Amino acid sequence: MRIFRPTTRFCLLMTLVLLYSACGKEKRNVEKVGIIPQPVEMEFKNDVFVMDEDTKISYPESFAQVVGFFSDYVANLSAIRMEKTPEDAKNTIVFKEDSSIDNEEGYKLSVQPKKIIISASSPKGAFYAVQSLRQLMPVALEEGNYKEDGDKEISIPTVEVYDEPRFAYRGQMLDVGRHFFPVEFIKKYIDLMSMFKFNKFHWHLTEDQGWRIEIKKYPKLTEVGAYRDSTIIGHYYDEPREWDTRKYGGFYTQEEVKEVVKYAQERYVTVIPEIEMPGHSEAALASYPELGCTGGPYQVQGIWGIHSNIYCTKEETFTFLEGVLDEVMALFPSKYIHIGGDEAPKDKWEQCDVCQALIRSEGLADEHELQSYFIQRIEKYLNSKGREIIGWDEILEGGLAPNATVMSWRGTEGAVEAAKQHHDVIMTPTAYCYLDYYQYKEDKEKKEPLAIGGYLPMKKVYSFEPIPEELTAEEAKYVLGSQVNLWTEYIDSPEKVEYMEYPRAIAMGEVAWSAKERKDFDDFLYRLEPVLRRLDAMGVNYGDKNEDGEPLPEAK
Repeated sequence: MRIFRPTTRFCLLMTLVLLYSACGKEKRNVEKVGIIPQPVEMEFKNDVFVMDEDTKISYPESFAQVVGFFSDYVANLSAIRMEKTPEDAKNTIVFKEDSSIDNEEGYKLSVQPKKIIISASSPKGAFYAVQSLRQLMPVALEEGNYKEDGDKEISIPTVEVYDEPRFAYRGQMLDVGRHFFPVEFIKKYIDLMSMFKFNKFHWHLTEDQGWRIEIKKYPKLTEVGAYRDSTIIGHYYDEPREWDTRKYGGFYTQEEVKEVVKYAQERYVTVIPEIEMPGHSEAALASYPELGCTGGPYQVQGIWGIHSNIYCTKEETFTFLEGVLDEVMALFPSKYIHIGGDEAPKDKWEQCDVCQALIRSEGLADEHELQSYFIQRIEKYLNSKGREIIGWDEILEGGLAPNATVMSWRGTEGAVEAAKQHHDVIMTPTAYCYLDYYQYKEDKEKKEPLAIGGYLPMKKVYSFEPIPEELTAEEAKYVLGSQVNLWTEYIDSPEKVEYMEYPRAIAMGEVAWSAKERKDFDDFLYRLEPVLRRLDAMGVNYGDKNEDGEPLPEAK
């Protein structure tokens, strides 16, 4: 990999006031700029390209979707409308298909005084180049000043960029089971992901507290399972406990799911659905009690935590889950289907005649091996349909399914064990990746909104190294990347989702994309300042303080 190492702030971040001499252009302010995530190579030149009403655009048909995204972005925020033109025209933004760029998400961006050239081997790379170009444009564009003033000139600093991601998997997980969020917000969530080059949206759709996806074969999942009668007030550990008396819930219709998947695809984000099993399934059991070990009664839970009622290992359960997964696979083209596998208490299985008979007939040692049997059966079914499973690291217990990818959340031990068995792993340990934790040091003057607990400042997120030191170079190849997770027990609004996610998720975006040796937290903070202004302009309710509760530079 080629690494360019100039003096960091001289070449990567700058404030320029330049005279653009050609065609009598007026003086233009080019603001402090940088790109997050940090590119592999980046070198600024002392000039500008001015995008105006005469600017044209040239592209191969294979990049039409990316060009449409970029053209709409500029047109929606300014008075500039770009027409297609031959590549050799002046004042042109040129998209080129370049097969010499090996990484399909890699790109080259060359901003010259008379031309901008974006080179990539695939539309994905071209899209990420556009996201980098977007960060080089004036923040005032995002703030709506250009639209209001009818401004037809956008100055962009001249720069040479070569870039590609370190990891192929760069994920964010949103739990909509505990609290439900509307489609329009899910789209905004995906927009923010793509801005910082995340490419996997892990959509946690089912829980004890609510089933959130329409399954036509099993309508009670949303008629019953999507709603709870009440919800705990305050924290789980508060005594005495209090409850509201409000029916709460919601679900996504299959048409809405298709809409979200299409929207994400247009931004080169893959949506990975999670259908929890065998645990975290009480909303499903409340809908179809015959799937449990006891027959119920069950209820959609209004309290958080781990619940003991889980799917029974009877044949009816596997028939049900295969029917659910058939409809899920029809909606989500993702290679992966996440099947959960975490936090499944075994006490009901220990007392269940059906489960105990299956343990004996299959020659299993215990209930942990029974869970492995359960997961392997589901994996075999999904594999037969051309899909693969991801599971939380508990799926290691009792024996790992043959083709499973492990999402390591209880530290890094699960990742190490899986990688040494030559299984793919995704790194998401709680200590670095759980954004439902508090982000500032707590004290009486700077107390944050209610959260689950823990403490995870942005600086610690940024410090994360996804490759465990216990792995050899060969074993490290099984680490696909990293993911931040947002569990929503105490997060009941889009505004609070944003507050907990940003800017910490941006730090993980750089961890997952940028070369390890390029990371520099002070430099990241310097580049973050104009990004926060963009978030302001986009109406994002981000956390605007550092770990000590002091304001971030220029934030809000």
